[in-house]
Amino acid sequence: MQYRAVLLPAAAVVGLLLLSGCASVTERESSASGAVARFEEALRSGAAERACALLAPGTLEELEDSAETACPTALSEAGLPAGGAVERVDVYGREAMVVLRHDTLFLSTFPGGWRITAAGCEPRTGGLPYTCEVKGE
Repeated sequence: MQYRAVLLPAAAVVGLLLLSGCASVTERESSASGAVARFEEALRSGAAERACALLAPGTLEELEDSAETACPTALSEAGLPAGGAVERVDVYGREAMVVLRHDTLFLSTFPGGWRITAAGCEPRTGGLPYTCEVKGE
């Protein structure tokens, strides 16, 4: 009886770990780049509302606050470059960086999936952080 009491909680913990996002790195990279592809497609097709839905909550709030207008207008006026093809995807736990030919985007995972935390990003020299046109706090 004592062994059974210990084994059931241990089995439950292992089961939760398997179900709670232990996806392979390749799967997480694919999901992150998929979110970027949907964001890019929405921007290019003039569907700014769909693009806004892919922004992280803090990024959406910061964009609207700084532009003093609703997200679709602010995002349309942000002047984000057409990113082009994916060159590299780096996933670090719940964070990702997707490098496109002409843009770099940063993402985080949320209950609904990957969301854009920064876009229109360019590296700076000397190991300084990227500068981004659209970003959250």
